[in-house]
Amino acid sequence: MDHNHRRISNENSLLHPDEHYLKKRTDSNSSQASYSLLSPSILEHRPSLTSRMPNIKVFGGSSHPELTKLICARLGLEPGRVITKKFSNRETSIEINESVRGEDVFIVQSGCGEINDNLMELLIMINACKIASASRVTAVIPCFPYARQDRKDKSRAPISAKLVANMLSVAGADHIITMDLHASQIQGFFDIPVDNLFAEPAVIRWISLHIPDFKSAVIVSPDAGGAKRVTSIADRLNIDFALIHKERKRANEIDSMVLVGDVTKRIAILVDDMADTCGTFECASQKLLSAGASKVYAICSHGVFSGPAISRINNSPFEAVVVTNTIPQEENMKNSNKIQVIDVSMMFSEAIRRTHNGESVSYLFTQMPL
Repeated sequence: MDHNHRRISNENSLLHPDEHYLKKRTDSNSSQASYSLLSPSILEHRPSLTSRMPNIKVFGGSSHPELTKLICARLGLEPGRVITKKFSNRETSIEINESVRGEDVFIVQSGCGEINDNLMELLIMINACKIASASRVTAVIPCFPYARQDRKDKSRAPISAKLVANMLSVAGADHIITMDLHASQIQGFFDIPVDNLFAEPAVIRWISLHIPDFKSAVIVSPDAGGAKRVTSIADRLNIDFALIHKERKRANEIDSMVLVGDVTKRIAILVDDMADTCGTFECASQKLLSAGASKVYAICSHGVFSGPAISRINNSPFEAVVVTNTIPQEENMKNSNKIQVIDVSMMFSEAIRRTHNGESVSYLFTQMPL
């Protein structure tokens, strides 16, 4: 087949100048946000891969079916047919119910919920497609599992992120697409290409659209490790940044916090890659208010929200806690009216389109497609 006919036309690229990419609808009796599946402009401008490109398939695991549907809708595709079952002894069984021979296969599975089961499910799906003669298998992992176990921080500690990388490679993955790895060095654990997308463009867009006086705000990192992230956002918004240095007694327990920077009578926007039990966010918000901040927001890429997280958010002084939908948030939004969600499906769908066409993905590191 002629190479030009095998590529998706750039005329129908997902990129669109519409500033209001986030179609947020707020019920009058609640501040919970809901999102329409697709706006008319997306339906107009999305590429139709089905009619032009028969050799691409997108499958979704059981961790985040809604994100898979959003990605496929933006690409003009139907999700691939796959059945996941559990045997009585809890073993996972996968059935790929359509041919993948010679296909460019993308499997969407996030590291959330029942993480170990979902990881095993992903590995089996990759292997099933590979031995069924798929030409290439790309694992799309919005939230990478075990990413916080990326180094030996004490004697005899495992480097579990490296183990997961090895497992994905052995299963047959040819390429990985993920978002905001806890440590970007995890990419070096792989011998296959890894595209680590950034939520930064989406975060910048949300701040500029939803905080009217953001020019007087301060971007704050809750720890030293996130300094590079917040300085990049602050530079692009042309505003100030601050840093909180924290010392932990043990995992999930904060000993002390020291604020470096001035937040007096200003809006403080905490930015981090992940919110788990929200202990750090809770302590940081109190620190910022005691330092004179007028309002406090929290924004993170991956809203894990385990243990007492929801209770802490509800009892916190945050105006809003904003996360992306790399992890399902429907249940959390029901339990807290402070949680808001940024849809990043357009970033993954555009990354898939560009990967499939052999185009550069680096555009997405700084720009936000519709």
